[in-house]
Amino acid sequence: MAQPVLLLGAGPRGTCGEFPLARIAAVHPVILVDRESPAWARPYLAGRLAADPDREETAEAVARHAAGNPVGGVLTWSAEHLPAAARIAARLGSPGLPYETAAACADPAAVRALLLRHRVAPAGPEDAEGPLVSAETVVLDDEVRIVALTRTAPGPPPARRALRHCVHAHDGLLHNRFLRQCVERTVRALGLAHTVVHVTLRLTARGPRVADVAPHLPGDLVPLLVERATGVDLARAAAALATGRPPELTPTRQRAAAVQFAYPAATGRLAHLALGPGAAHEPCAERMVLTREAGDPVTAAPHADAADRLAHWVVTGEDAAECEEALRRMARHLSATVLPTAGTYAA
Repeated sequence: MAQPVLLLGAGPRGTCGEFPLARIAAVHPVILVDRESPAWARPYLAGRLAADPDREETAEAVARHAAGNPVGGVLTWSAEHLPAAARIAARLGSPGLPYETAAACADPAAVRALLLRHRVAPAGPEDAEGPLVSAETVVLDDEVRIVALTRTAPGPPPARRALRHCVHAHDGLLHNRFLRQCVERTVRALGLAHTVVHVTLRLTARGPRVADVAPHLPGDLVPLLVERATGVDLARAAAALATGRPPELTPTRQRAAAVQFAYPAATGRLAHLALGPGAAHEPCAERMVLTREAGDPVTAAPHADAADRLAHWVVTGEDAAECEEALRRMARHLSATVLPTAGTYAA
């Protein structure tokens, strides 16, 4: 039987979702290290260590647990827990990022400084309108492999939260040498190894510029999109790397997949939220999920965060254009009413 993996922090359901946890739990028992166990995560957990992942004494508590119980590796999909995951992995002798690398990656200012030091161009305010593309990358011993690209449509400023993501197995940018070089140089600059990394780039007239680096599984259902479009399972790849095994990265699909998020048009209290019955009959639909309830306070899209999302829907298709059309059709099945807070207006 596969050895258990320790997961530091389950995170909000709507941020990372059940998909990666379910995929990992299907091949490894998962022990959650967190202050509490969210109800949505419990069906996938083999146990829990009740501890704050970021407290230094937690590494000692984990070491005591590992003295009498096998532990195969350590995982997290939260930037704030990266240093703790590195500290615990080192204590257990498991594969993982060096502590200094993990600590730097948890600090955007440190990431920017390292990129500049290694002559990798970070994105600046002048690049804010450039298209957003994220390279879903697996870093092996001596290879940086981009397994998919995620194209993101941002919402209105100032929050600019993601409105939708799309992954296409045949994205032409997969063959762009400037993008590939930028990703490879970013990985080397930060000293990343044996990890899944989500490198977000702004595409500008001067070439790609690095907007963000997350050396852990991405959220927003991106692992689901990658799996549906290419067949590559980023969640299981991350678990394999954390336990010292080679990941399976051979594509088995050549399709496209996309997700769209619905945000409130006004700030106030959600009075009504529903899906029309036709949503279940859309041929390209993977899922359509309501994520808030009537009575909830919500914030309009320009200032919203991920917790304000009313719903999301996932579609698959032969290419990005087919997915975009399917997303538009699915949107027609959602109805929502927000009673605005006094002094606010619809977006």
